[in-house]
Amino acid sequence: MRLKLTLSYAGFLMLAGALLLAVVWAFLLRYVPEKIYAPRADAEGNFAPGLPGPDRSALVDAFAPKAAAVLALLLIFGLLGGWLLAGSMLAPLTRITNATRQAANGSLSHRIQLEGRQDEFRELADAFDTMLARLEAHNAEQQRFAANASHELRTPLAITQTLLDVAGDDPNSNAAELVDRLRFVNTRAIDLTEALLLLSRADQRSFTREQVDLSLLAEEAAEALLPLAEKRGLTIETSGDITPTVGSHPLLLQLTTNLVHNAIVHNVAEQGAVWVTTSVAPGTAVLTVENTGAKLSPQLVATIVEPFQRGTGRVRDGQAGVGLGLAIVRSIAQAHDGTLSLTPRPAGGLRVTVRLPAAGR
Repeated sequence: MRLKLTLSYAGFLMLAGALLLAVVWAFLLRYVPEKIYAPRADAEGNFAPGLPGPDRSALVDAFAPKAAAVLALLLIFGLLGGWLLAGSMLAPLTRITNATRQAANGSLSHRIQLEGRQDEFRELADAFDTMLARLEAHNAEQQRFAANASHELRTPLAITQTLLDVAGDDPNSNAAELVDRLRFVNTRAIDLTEALLLLSRADQRSFTREQVDLSLLAEEAAEALLPLAEKRGLTIETSGDITPTVGSHPLLLQLTTNLVHNAIVHNVAEQGAVWVTTSVAPGTAVLTVENTGAKLSPQLVATIVEPFQRGTGRVRDGQAGVGLGLAIVRSIAQAHDGTLSLTPRPAGGLRVTVRLPAAGR
């Protein structure tokens, strides 16, 4: 590329010089007469034709070598100047190429940080730095998620191995009790595996989109979880307008169910409440789930959406999930080009708001 630019600069400079010399010939030398006589004045001051001077052919013979020398100098100047100028212009591209090679080798922490004015190379470098930052954050999140998932999956396997070892060492152990414990541990492992698969499906956005009414999903989730709420002495209230959006009905139902289930599980022991509301803002479908409960700090709320994070101080029981409920909600919302926000309620509990693009009527 540098050689091509250099030849282009030199060629353009040579063309400009040739055109300039052609202009000199066309508008000056072609109008020179064949014979030129220098005027001569007599004693009385009258001019009369003098001796013949240089003719046009002599001027052309004198002009041609000078023009050739000028073109040669322009060629040398164009090559040297073009090479230096092209190198200066392509220097940012070299830095971007080196950063790309480092990223291809796995080094995502490197940044170009190109200085200078805001031109096309600066925009390309800034966009590349932004991409590297996102890739680095995503890679770190995936590594953390894989480590946590491995730990969570290893726990039921370790418990199963312990139960089998104890039963093998004790010939008088109760087989029925062992089966019940193994069934409980196995069920939890299955739930965790299904949650991981659902999370992966949401991240890959491999689903069919259709028009969905969030208000109907809220009623369906509340009705399905009403027995659990009544068992804990809680009330569920649903309200709101028709809230159409576009997305996967099963995934959005899972999102709503996770939010309602989370609001029921992490609540006060008695006389608690869960409020599920839907609304439509300009271009946005909004689903809000609030619940009573213990007071939560903003620092704790900022962490509980991460996978396998379980907020301390929150009331939990055997109905609690595997630590992926809100992580799945966030992934489903992002897969539908939506957002998830969590806000602690002043009186205690949590307010979770999901905003999705509204569907056209």
